Amino acid sequence: MKGNFNLASAEPELQGVALLDLKRQYDVLKDEIAESLKKVCDSGAFVLGPEVKTFENNIANYSQVEYAIACASGSDALLLALMAAEVGPGDEVLVPSFTFFATASAVTRLGAKPVFIDIEPQSFNMSATDAAQRITARTKAMVPVHLFGQMAEMVELNRLAQQHGITVIEDAAQSIGAELEGRRAGSWGDMGAFSFYPTKNLGGAGDGGLVTTRDGEFAQRLKLLHVHGMEPRYYHRVIGINSRLDSFQAAILNVKIKYLEGWTMMRVQNARRYNEMFLDAGLENTIGIPQPLPNRRHVWNQYTIRVLDGQRDDLRKNLAERKIGAEIYYPFGLHEQECFQYLGYNAESLPETYRASREVLSLPIFPELTENEQRLVVHNIKSFFEINAARHVFPATTVTPIRKRDAA
Repeated sequence: MKGNFNLASAEPELQGVALLDLKRQYDVLKDEIAESLKKVCDSGAFVLGPEVKTFENNIANYSQVEYAIACASGSDALLLALMAAEVGPGDEVLVPSFTFFATASAVTRLGAKPVFIDIEPQSFNMSATDAAQRITARTKAMVPVHLFGQMAEMVELNRLAQQHGITVIEDAAQSIGAELEGRRAGSWGDMGAFSFYPTKNLGGAGDGGLVTTRDGEFAQRLKLLHVHGMEPRYYHRVIGINSRLDSFQAAILNVKIKYLEGWTMMRVQNARRYNEMFLDAGLENTIGIPQPLPNRRHVWNQYTIRVLDGQRDDLRKNLAERKIGAEIYYPFGLHEQECFQYLGYNAESLPETYRASREVLSLPIFPELTENEQRLVVHNIKSFFEINAARHVFPATTVTPIRKRDAA
């Protein structure tokens, strides 16, 4: 039985749909944010002040860990975690190729070698099977990414890591609050790296990051490393970096974290509604509809479909002409990037990564997105395929249809 979404009734007065509209969120919170920022100004504690400590405690509690160390960005969070794991020249680090650049660049900045791993096609996350085949005596760490808000295969990956003495650093930049078997992102590995860039589910007004851990020794290393290795003041035990979350960002994030669970549920509802609309539109055999895997809470930082038969770029262009926001995360695997050509991968060395990068398209999923806006998105996608079907005959696809009960 299908839903009651009338795609043809998308309101004509809607002038497009933004991929992300941060102003809607700010308009609701601006008074709380202004008051919180005023307290920081009145206190004069702009760096490593009480707001930062409060935020670290908030994230530690939310992510089900004992320790949280805030830093200047998500990229720095990855770098600091690798530094705490003592990754350096001669070491190898397993990373997925289908991810944002920072996951691998943090490895190379320390002189280590990124070893790119293929993905599972349904989740877009690191394949434990492929990872097992690429472990060597030089493998020092692995960085599974919980891409788009859904957790990687942490049970299998942790088992591999324990067998080979490998440090596990979760890249949880897109997945705050995501769960696997009731445990949250950032609590499965030795450390977890988070980003609070404005586009994230919990986003500040600029850059910000944080590392979680359950290990007291890692926590002490991180606290030392992110302030130039200095303890006490002007005494440097190790060479660290300057990477501190400023009090203004912490103050904003302390306001926002109170609303995070509600926003997460709104994203889940939007994903469920998209799935129902695509089924109602009869598109389940035309596009790949994202499905959460079992025993997981998907927090939907992105809602990413697969567009088959080489039509992805044309669809994106068509949507842009109608002012419908859509983005490609990511157009190439990292193993294809010019700066990593020295590693010797061919474009199709990682076949699932290669295929995904040519098919993925992310649609608006932010919490304040309305049903009418979603209807307009789906209506335009359906119209695109109807027009193309009338002009061309495409080969049969291999999409596995989803049933209504499998929807988000």
